[in-house]
Amino acid sequence: MALNPDICIRGAGIVGRTLAVLLAREQLNVTLVATPDKPNMPDVRAYSLNGAAKALLQDLRCWPNGPAVTPVHQMQIWGDQGGQLDFVASEMGVAELNWMVDVPDLEERLNTAVQFQTKIEVVNAPVAAPLTVVCEGRASQTRTELGVGFDITHYEQHALATRLVCEHAHQCIARQWFGWSRVPGLAQPQAEILALLPMGGEGGREVALVWSVHPLRAQELMAMSAEDFAVALASACELRLGGMQMSAERAVWPLQLARAERWIGPIPGTSKQSFALAGDAAHSLHPLAGQGLNVGLADVAELVQVIRAKEFWRPLHDIKLLRRYERARQADVQAMGLVTDGLQRLFAQPGPVWQNLRNWGMRGFDRSGPLKHWMTQRAMGQSADRADR
Repeated sequence: MALNPDICIRGAGIVGRTLAVLLAREQLNVTLVATPDKPNMPDVRAYSLNGAAKALLQDLRCWPNGPAVTPVHQMQIWGDQGGQLDFVASEMGVAELNWMVDVPDLEERLNTAVQFQTKIEVVNAPVAAPLTVVCEGRASQTRTELGVGFDITHYEQHALATRLVCEHAHQCIARQWFGWSRVPGLAQPQAEILALLPMGGEGGREVALVWSVHPLRAQELMAMSAEDFAVALASACELRLGGMQMSAERAVWPLQLARAERWIGPIPGTSKQSFALAGDAAHSLHPLAGQGLNVGLADVAELVQVIRAKEFWRPLHDIKLLRRYERARQADVQAMGLVTDGLQRLFAQPGPVWQNLRNWGMRGFDRSGPLKHWMTQRAMGQSADRADR
């Protein structure tokens, strides 16, 4: 394909590649800007994908299979003083709540889909196009160059992630604990959130860990030997899965809530070129609800739908057209951000009054019936009508 694209996508991660394949199916010429992977970085990522994301990837024939996908039949959440929540797929009238997907397998399938699309050209530098879609992640350099502000709320937590093999099978249950830990050098206990996510397929014993802890606690955990770390983790999760053994390196990164001040606009210095942000370049959420990639893929689905439904005479760089995408997605992202931020702050409040309140709330929500069902549907993507298209 000659370098005369309709759309240039900056960022070739899961969101960028999914968008490229979808746009190519709309008979649009796409350039996909890919940058070299960072060397020596342990990749222990695993994504929780809902029904809307699964349908989108299945439509592209990019949905993994075998042990790369693990269905989640149940989710168990424990509070810090006896509160507990249980979400069971069968009670929701579905076979699975969501699916845990291994990143390398999904990326490989998307890479193959890109290679077989003659409408996509992979390049290593940006190319001028009527529409540029920025999918570079939360540290996007292009977003900065465009002069788009990124409103960031830094949490006093880092996420520590790794993989472990457990003594007992995970039984396709996602487990999460809200608790507290003593951190050397700090007078007060610090809130933390520990999640063990089932991996390796049904009947597997592998789990992905995401442990949100105070930065000093993260340093302490990273400095431990693999054996000591596994023992500390097994204790923190109450030996629910028995003994544990690390099967991957540990990775750590700071957590934040962030949103771009605008998601669309004209490219400065041009007359017929515009941009749109998608995925983590537009927003970043706390991982406690596991909705990050679901939200990013919903951005992709909405943008493609807006382009598909545009008037034939309206160009791709038309700001009124792109505003339809911005309006449709900002409300959903803001709502999800409020939920995750509210939960994080609620469980970060020390003292018995807050403990009693939040654990009373957990028990009440667990018995709430219709409200619990509605919230579960939202997380599963069942009520996100526009994202399902």
